[in-house]
Amino acid sequence: MRRLGYLLTLVVAMMFCATAGFAQDGKLKIKVIPKHAYVFVDGKAIRDGSETISLTPGKHAVAVMNYGYKTSTQDVNIDSGKTSDLKVTLDATGGPVNAPYGQIEFKGSDSHAAVLLNGKTPSYFVGHVGATNHDWWWHRNLLVPPGTYHVEVTKNGSDVWAGDVTVAANKKVSIDLSKSGAQTAKDKQNLAKLTSEPRYKGGWISDLIAVAGVTGNFSLAPTSINCSQSSTLTWQTTETVDATISGIGAVPTSGSQSVTPHATTTYDFDASGPGGTVKGSGTVDVNTKVDATLSTNPAELHYRKIGDRVITQESSTLTWSTSNADSINLDPVGKVDPSGSQTVKGEPKKTDIGPVDESTTYTLNATNVCGGSATQTAAIHITGSIEAIPEVVLQSVFYPTDYPDEKHPQLGLVKSQQMELATLAAGFKKYLEYDPDAKLSVEAHADARGSVPFNQELSERRVERVKEYLVEQGIAAGKIQTAAYGKERPIDKTAVKELEAANPNQPPKARLKNVEGDWLAYNRRVDIVLLPSGKKSTESYPHSAADSQIIWQVPKPAVKKVEAAQ
Repeated sequence: MRRLGYLLTLVVAMMFCATAGFAQDGKLKIKVIPKHAYVFVDGKAIRDGSETISLTPGKHAVAVMNYGYKTSTQDVNIDSGKTSDLKVTLDATGGPVNAPYGQIEFKGSDSHAAVLLNGKTPSYFVGHVGATNHDWWWHRNLLVPPGTYHVEVTKNGSDVWAGDVTVAANKKVSIDLSKSGAQTAKDKQNLAKLTSEPRYKGGWISDLIAVAGVTGNFSLAPTSINCSQSSTLTWQTTETVDATISGIGAVPTSGSQSVTPHATTTYDFDASGPGGTVKGSGTVDVNTKVDATLSTNPAELHYRKIGDRVITQESSTLTWSTSNADSINLDPVGKVDPSGSQTVKGEPKKTDIGPVDESTTYTLNATNVCGGSATQTAAIHITGSIEAIPEVVLQSVFYPTDYPDEKHPQLGLVKSQQMELATLAAGFKKYLEYDPDAKLSVEAHADARGSVPFNQELSERRVERVKEYLVEQGIAAGKIQTAAYGKERPIDKTAVKELEAANPNQPPKARLKNVEGDWLAYNRRVDIVLLPSGKKSTESYPHSAADSQIIWQVPKPAVKKVEAAQ
């Protein structure tokens, strides 16, 4: 049963195909005015005049042509076995054609074949063979401007003959289609008597077709451009059907177009019509060269860094200019405008402590889409140093008992303590390069002996003498703030014991045994604090100093001994 089903399906399919294959053609009954107008169907030349044409069912493009008249083009639907009527009346167009003339005559072929000049599409149609083939009792003449023509004789989609024909003024060229297009030329002096003829003149047994000559011009401006600039092509033609420009392709028969070539380019223009061809050519010269400059000012920069702070960092200005470039990159900056300037800081790659001596090179690359390029370089030289944060050696200063006194306000700052202050001052001045806002806080104390007012005045004299000495060492007075505490903030004995245990200057045993005297000596001191860090001076007693006995002894030393120590 399954095989029987397949067989029935196959039979039905074959019957359907056979029915489709025997579908009847339809007919197009066309009437044309003027009566010798020519009919093209789907681009194929059929014949001239009113006619009934057999066509396959479906839609067809019907064009009715007559030289000197506007073309009529329309789609027509043809039904199987039916006749469709179509009436086409063409309107005359174009003025008369002026001399000089040549003449083309055809012999020996189907008089209903179409004649096309300079092209294969219906728009190049000038007439049919029968309208050109008699010049004796009655006249059927095809007049053309002098020149060379490519001739197509065609009917029903097939070429009857094709070839080139050169026609001179006042001469007739006869083409014998029965002899493979053999050509003969002879003078025809009566053509010289004609001055102006209509494009088409039809009669009962005569026809006259005068084909208009083609004119035109082509230009471009400007002829020289830089890369990425444009030039405008301009052209005008008359009596043409098609136009092309090399590198562009088909264009309207008249118009203009902007072009942006990336290299020197020649544009060839070619327009054609039944009456001839017009050509033109022009070259756009493209400047692809890129110009570029790059400079640095100044080229020598200084750099200094202390710790985490940059003290000196000079800058340079990069200046560049380019022309005829559309992509500009400045390495290591990035993409930049065609011209400009930018400030760059001297930034060494080095980060560790030591001298700086290195160069940074900047590279300008400018290119355009036309393949042009230019490269320029410029460098900055960076010299200087990267330094550690200067050390400020903070050591508390100690005074002899009851010094300075009222009679000797400058006495008591012995040599060893002056040296400690000098070391501190030298370090602080360097430290100010790192932190210009830094200050010193000088804080003076007195031991527990004596009254509160006495010790307060004593500590004030001590702090002023230290400040005075620091100023003498070159520290601005405004960088020093003072405080005098008298005996209000003593170091207790336990703390003194701990300080002595950690003291790198080990005291003589006799001083250690005299706990009271050692405690009193530690409290005759001036502490110094580095601001704003809050780092405080080391409270280590200078037991190893040559003058330590004078500042340690419990009784007040004699003036002469202190003067000698100072």
